[in-house]
Amino acid sequence: MTANHASPGYTLFYFPSTASYAPHILLEELGVPFTLSLVDRMNDGHKSPAFLKLNPAGLIPVLVDGDLVLPETAAILMHLADQHPASGFAPALNTPERAHYTRWMFYLSNTLQAELITYFYPARLVEDESVAAQVKRCAEARVGTMLDILDAHLASHGGTHLLGARISAADVLLYVLCRWTRNMTNPARNRPHLRPLHPRRVRPRLHLGQARTTRAISISSPPPSSACATTRWPP
Repeated sequence: MTANHASPGYTLFYFPSTASYAPHILLEELGVPFTLSLVDRMNDGHKSPAFLKLNPAGLIPVLVDGDLVLPETAAILMHLADQHPASGFAPALNTPERAHYTRWMFYLSNTLQAELITYFYPARLVEDESVAAQVKRCAEARVGTMLDILDAHLASHGGTHLLGARISAADVLLYVLCRWTRNMTNPARNRPHLRPLHPRRVRPRLHLGQARTTRAISISSPPPSSACATTRWPP
């Protein structure tokens, strides 16, 4: 089976340590040409008129694929996986596996990621900043419950991924979100089935891609791959 994607490459608008890490990892694993365009969030690049044309919500990441401009991390992951079916990162349509894949994508993006945002930015939800610490503590407790659910799911089927034996794009998002919990009192790594999420739960090549991505993020330069180039945003 060949990939559906016919354009010469993708552009991923990203910023270090944001959710853009997930599609960056997947692009590396797919081995397709792509360009990284850094949105300078520290200097409000995500609020610039040019970026707001791509995503009026001003949120990172955004993927540009030819004429398609696509925000939202989970949507980007699903699009990339579907454009490259031979990669096996997405189950076939109209199958029970696809339904479960969609379920976990929605759970991770709409439930876990949303609660993590509350944890990191509690002051956004209150008028009185003196109660922000309480909001943060409550969010951390809810995140813990969500991680318990994920850990129990992995234990229930005995597989190494959300869908059992096969890896999917949902596992990439799960890895990134679990990484965000590393400074919590009870992070994901404290749970027996989430602890070995990486690298055992991902394929060796994805482990290499993650290493390249870490280097790119840490020094704001492209991974050492001829498939990837980097530009700064705004130009």
